Amino acid sequence: MLRLTDFIIDCPDTMKLAAFYSEVTGRPVKEGSTEEWAGIRFGEIELAFIRVDDYRAPQWPDSEHPKQFHLDFEVDEIEPEQRRVLALGATLRQDFIGPEGYGWQVYTDPVGHPFCLCRNKGVVWTEEGPTWPGRP
Repeated sequence: MLRLTDFIIDCPDTMKLAAFYSEVTGRPVKEGSTEEWAGIRFGEIELAFIRVDDYRAPQWPDSEHPKQFHLDFEVDEIEPEQRRVLALGATLRQDFIGPEGYGWQVYTDPVGHPFCLCRNKGVVWTEEGPTWPGRP
């Protein structure tokens, strides 16, 4: 049996980036986190941050230094979350929000990793997470 246990993000400062994503998600940085490895638990999966010497940030959308991943965060309303993540140190890179208020915005975190705030029409949140329209 295969189980996903960690999603690991390279960075120059684990505690600083873990603190950023802790504020973004509202989940605490895992007790015992260090300057070498820090984490945030999401049930069985940990969003982890590992310190890398000579870290080179992706330069999205530049293909010479491409992104290796990106995170999507579904939100109820874009504007309040936009203000919040910008105040935490994110940078807005592109806006794909349509006239009805649905779509996504691309940001980069304080060390250059892209992530998106998404608002999808018809998504319903349950205790198990989001339910997408048209998906079983």
